[in-house]
Amino acid sequence: MSKTYGIGEFAKRIGRSVQTVRRWEREGKLTAKRRPSGHRYFDESDVRAMLGGAPEKRLTVVYCRVSHVGQKDDLESQVKALEAYCLAGAIPVDEWIKEVGSAMHFKRKRFLDLLDRISRGEIARVLIAHKDRLVRFGFDLIEHLALEQGCEIVVVNQESLSPEREMVEDLLAIVHTFRGRMYEIRKYEKQIKDDYPDSLEPKGLLS
Repeated sequence: MSKTYGIGEFAKRIGRSVQTVRRWEREGKLTAKRRPSGHRYFDESDVRAMLGGAPEKRLTVVYCRVSHVGQKDDLESQVKALEAYCLAGAIPVDEWIKEVGSAMHFKRKRFLDLLDRISRGEIARVLIAHKDRLVRFGFDLIEHLALEQGCEIVVVNQESLSPEREMVEDLLAIVHTFRGRMYEIRKYEKQIKDDYPDSLEPKGLLS
């Protein structure tokens, strides 16, 4: 008798997440068998069909990033440190991604391409030196979405590869943005006072 699997066992057997298997069912890419009780199950024929039909092996990718072209030395330091980490852990790497762009901006070409490939189930693992090498804010959300597609994000936590000056520049950019918005609000408040000089003194918008 052929061995059967519940959805969790089946997902592990084919190297995908339970959420991915459920999505494939909804999309019609996979049809689960049903027991008399109505519970779904899979067997070895389903495993062979999914593994045999996989377009390519899922990749292990290393992603390295700095904010400015002037930080190329920092970029190479990331590459060397992660290379040493992978060699020490006997981790085979299929692809190395190096990118220059602020962690504050999500519209980085290679970063977005990586996210697209994760969503298509092409990436099994992404290694980064530190969380902020991927994004300054929102790492937990991206990690959650990656796990939904069966992709693990490995944070090596190389603190020395997370330049303090870059974080300072990002924080200054945030302060500058909010200062600009406060200036616009004050202009708007002044315009109201100028347009309605006889009205009651409005309460300050920023008070």
